[in-house]
Amino acid sequence: MTKEVLIHQIIDVLARAGFALSDRCNIRPRSFDVAARKGETLLLCKVLFNIDGLNEETAREMKYLAEYLGGSAIVLGAKTRDQMLEDSVVYMRYDILALSVQTLHDYFIENIPPLVSAAPGGLYVSIEGDLLKKSRTDQSMSLGTLATMVGVSRRTISKYEEEGMDASIDVVLQLEDIFGVELARPINILKTCGSRKPRKKAESETENQTRASTLLPEDLILNTISMLGYDVLPTTQAPFKAISRDKSSVILTGVSEFNTTVIKRAHLMSSISCVTETQSVFIINGHSKIKSVENTVLIEKKELDKISDSQELLDFIEERKETHKEA
Repeated sequence: MTKEVLIHQIIDVLARAGFALSDRCNIRPRSFDVAARKGETLLLCKVLFNIDGLNEETAREMKYLAEYLGGSAIVLGAKTRDQMLEDSVVYMRYDILALSVQTLHDYFIENIPPLVSAAPGGLYVSIEGDLLKKSRTDQSMSLGTLATMVGVSRRTISKYEEEGMDASIDVVLQLEDIFGVELARPINILKTCGSRKPRKKAESETENQTRASTLLPEDLILNTISMLGYDVLPTTQAPFKAISRDKSSVILTGVSEFNTTVIKRAHLMSSISCVTETQSVFIINGHSKIKSVENTVLIEKKELDKISDSQELLDFIEERKETHKEA
């Protein structure tokens, strides 16, 4: 199986599960390959034939993007090291869940969540600690007795019950056989990974002027957007330069001089913004020959400089989008 075949399989599964999909991100480097949405569920999917190919920098950006967009970052692959990924098992790479296409299919199409996670030393299952404790006390069984039956320490049983410590598959099967109940806790692959990058404290006018003198043109533009009241998250591997967010809106933000690459990126940004339910804006450093590319609005730097706050920017975006529709 090649990566190209793998991507087509993943896209097919997500489409069959009812997800709306963005165009594939075909600009390198890329922190994710496709965005997918179904209702309130948003996925940023990174496809790697070998999941060990995920590096820490890419994982960090995926987590920040997922948090800013209110979604989940996942890695989809076929193998790890020298073996294929096991179905119904989730793997963890830099705090991002990784899984096979079959596991993705089972979760979203068959509604069967995975129960097993891979970790150094083997495969493990999370136990419903409260249910285990209730089952044991209902049978008036001591911690020591249960520990002897399963072949672990009394302290280990206590950790299963009180701390939710993971157990090996064999131990869980023994416990379920003893009490006749299902104790394995399903894994929620939709959990949001990572935490938001801290917002920088406001700078004084003098600090802004000093900092501005050392910034590149693209960074100066992002600084201008920040001064409008946006929390700006720069990116290094996405098809846009940053995500800009305030209390009411999120904007995929591109920055460049006008060229043919801008049109390609603006098209991709438009597709992603439709799925992520965000605005899409490209700030042009200089003159722009066009005003928009599909849902991506192009704004010249001199136009941005006349805008005084975030609401005025949103009004400008909406007005230009309406003008484009009428044209």
